[in-house]
Amino acid sequence: MYIPKHFKIHDLETIYKIIEKNSFATLFSQHNGRPNATHLPLLLEREEGVLYGHFARPNEQWKDIENQNVLVTFQGPHAYISPSWYETSQAVPTWNYVAVHVYGQIEILHDEQEIYNALFKMVDKYEKRDSSYRFKEINRNFIQGMSRGIVAFKIHITEIEGKAKLSQNHSVERQDLVIEQLELSQESDQLQIAKLMKKNHKKEC
Repeated sequence: MYIPKHFKIHDLETIYKIIEKNSFATLFSQHNGRPNATHLPLLLEREEGVLYGHFARPNEQWKDIENQNVLVTFQGPHAYISPSWYETSQAVPTWNYVAVHVYGQIEILHDEQEIYNALFKMVDKYEKRDSSYRFKEINRNFIQGMSRGIVAFKIHITEIEGKAKLSQNHSVERQDLVIEQLELSQESDQLQIAKLMKKNHKKEC
């Protein structure tokens, strides 16, 4: 990923939080001689240094993915930045955003307990605390039967890159103008970018 020095995220904890908050990812690999991508949720296990996930078995991307160097992208909030917000019209539009790229190698999982544990943790992450659904209360044989329709895997992480393009290459005064306009929006992404810009602003001051 192209990362100018202004935008590079150096703090691993920050990168992990971006992955965990924006965990519906895109997994890229080579399949049948051409680039292929699957959109899927991934679960980060920090201490293991891996990402857990699974393909639908009919998705043939998994068939030749082991021993490849794969790329996973996590897209955070993003927003269009209009030059009309600046103190001068002599400017061009841009886009502010947050993204993380993870590189690694995939290991297809065969151990039933490991697959079950990964599925449980995935469900537990997304089910609301007051949900009536309890994964561990579902008949184990039923879960094992349904698991035949997936191919579970873990990605052994070899490299992580984080980028937060938040107008750091502009003056503090211009950043304030951008934040002011973004905060007028009702859109979640624009409000999140404004929040991140303000947080970054404090670090620079």
